[in-house]
Amino acid sequence: MIKALSAVAVAAFIAAALTILPGFAPQVSASTPVALAKADRLDTRPVGTTCSQQTWPNIEASCLRAAGSKTIVREARLVTADHR
Repeated sequence: MIKALSAVAVAAFIAAALTILPGFAPQVSASTPVALAKADRLDTRPVGTTCSQQTWPNIEASCLRAAGSKTIVREARLVTADHR
């Protein structure tokens, strides 16, 4: 009997706390979010003037072959983990 009464008392205390405590919370005002300066754009970096300054995968097509060479640059093979 005592366990049942203590359980009801605890439940009543928790219900009262949940009812009263939100009144002490600070008031919140709605406003529009402030957008950052470059939130939706990638960083722009200057492209190197020589082929040795360029990094993969942003290498210009002229740097992919030797000067004076007439070889054709083939597209790399795409490897995926999709096994059907």
